[in-house]
Amino acid sequence: MTELTRITRQDLAARIAADIPEGAFVNLGIGAPTLVANYLPEDEEIILHTENGLLGMGGAPEEGLVDPDLINAGKQPVTALKGAAYFHHADSFAMMRGGHLDVCVLGAFQVAQNGDLANWSTGAPGAIPAVGGAMDLAIGAKDVYVMTDLLTKKGEPKIVEACTYPLTGVGCVTRVYTDHAVFDVTPDGFRVREAFGSNTVAELEGLTGLSLGGE
Repeated sequence: MTELTRITRQDLAARIAADIPEGAFVNLGIGAPTLVANYLPEDEEIILHTENGLLGMGGAPEEGLVDPDLINAGKQPVTALKGAAYFHHADSFAMMRGGHLDVCVLGAFQVAQNGDLANWSTGAPGAIPAVGGAMDLAIGAKDVYVMTDLLTKKGEPKIVEACTYPLTGVGCVTRVYTDHAVFDVTPDGFRVREAFGSNTVAELEGLTGLSLGGE
């Protein structure tokens, strides 16, 4: 079997950035989703929100220009764009819970074909709970994009018929961006929106064990 095409996380971040509409208010989750900030078009106004109290977040600072007082929720150094606003943590969560975010980008352990999201715990004994603001984002954002690898390190699919890990949110995911393909969540389950390289729907179905519809 020919090895399937996989794109890098940087290329995947750029692919996600291309789908974020101009004028959107967006939250980028901890980890890989933060890369999306570096690929947003400079000629469009897209406003980034971080739950530790910043609206108008920019990308990562250049080397030597780090401001230790400017960090995102993952404690990574960021920049603030002209007109940025700072506010209390509680106000930030009110924005999330109140439906004021257009898009959030989150990582995931599993996404079910009905849009259920599991991204805070594998349920393993002794695992440290780390749900953070993901619950609020998952149910508060108008569109929930997931950025993840299609397969785990053990080769198990992360898009599944039903989640076996503790849920973060129910029926909340709009689209899943993986290193092999992009999948929409529809009333009929996952559908391939875009397959990368020469990957085919049949090959992706073979990896996931799911019916994925047409490209």
